[in-house]
Amino acid sequence: MKGPAESGTAPDRLAVFRADLDGLAAASRQRRLIPRAGVDFASNDYLGLAGAPRLRDAVRAALDAGVPVGAAGSRLLRGNTDWHEAFEAKAAAFFGAESALGFTGGYPANVALISTLPQRGDLLVMDALSHASTREGARLTRAAVAEFRHNDAGHAADVIADWRRGGGRGAAWIAVESLYSMDGDRAPLDDLAALAEREGFLIVDEAHATGVWGPGGRGLGHALEGRECVITLHTLGKALGGSGALLCLPRVLRAFLVNRARPFIFATAPSPLMAAAGAEALDILRDEPDRRQRLHDLVALFGREMATRLPHLPMSGSQIVPLIVGADADAMALAGRVQAAGFDVRGIRPPTVPPGTARLRVSLTLNASAADVTRLAEVLEDAWPAL
Repeated sequence: MKGPAESGTAPDRLAVFRADLDGLAAASRQRRLIPRAGVDFASNDYLGLAGAPRLRDAVRAALDAGVPVGAAGSRLLRGNTDWHEAFEAKAAAFFGAESALGFTGGYPANVALISTLPQRGDLLVMDALSHASTREGARLTRAAVAEFRHNDAGHAADVIADWRRGGGRGAAWIAVESLYSMDGDRAPLDDLAALAEREGFLIVDEAHATGVWGPGGRGLGHALEGRECVITLHTLGKALGGSGALLCLPRVLRAFLVNRARPFIFATAPSPLMAAAGAEALDILRDEPDRRQRLHDLVALFGREMATRLPHLPMSGSQIVPLIVGADADAMALAGRVQAAGFDVRGIRPPTVPPGTARLRVSLTLNASAADVTRLAEVLEDAWPAL
């Protein structure tokens, strides 16, 4: 029998990819890149620092002082600079940790941490709503992996107890987000930390809390920083306005990651300019506490407006407010109506969130005014009945 090439028929090598995209489109789940438009209710720039003059000036001053744009290599080659090390030392002191280690972003930091530190014979037990980066690390880990019900510390303890009864003798690594990126709710950190003290380690992803919550914007788990059994992740690309991430952890675990974490060893180091920007962002948190207060005021205002207009929709009490719609197509249609009114609010669909919980994710930032927040609530009130 002749093959496609012999018969003169060229194979359609892209057919499988077209079919997959067609399936996503039919299920209202195909993603597309769209330009920025409308008032910002979609970004993670919670404190409005991404375009802040102080950050621009800090980067400009760093360039003038000879700080290179690129690291030009991994940290273990020539990519390690005085600026990286100074920023890590400053961040460790700011957050209250023994040491810190920088990465290009929260995703690679989580993957490095979770794929490297839990050892063979250990258990990684993660919240059911854990971020994709946690799940990717779990896919690569040598430890056993289990989940516990969202924000249920008692169930986490039960999962670990079942593992112990089955012969588990290693450390349990409990992985959570202090503030969940799609639900805006908080983890029961005190209960989980008490469990970790008995059973192993607690990994706290502070990505959406850093800069916004906790004393001086140090995160919801700040009281736990510095404990031998606690590791935290702080991103620079959300409320701190730059790019990159930090793991705050005991020195011995930092050294272990430097020696064993493949996403650290084999990746080009973060730009030294981001170290300069990150250092300035920490100073802004110290110098301008009014930014956090203004954001908290917007959170409270949106809660009041929505309680009056759409009281059946629960509020998260944080700067991340999920408005659950249900069906994927309905969520995207509603997002389109809100966007047409001049507000950049995005629809979120599975697999980012569980099936049947497609939603609008309203992100409150200082890039919007109080008048914008009130007007958004009015638009939502008008648009919701169309569902």
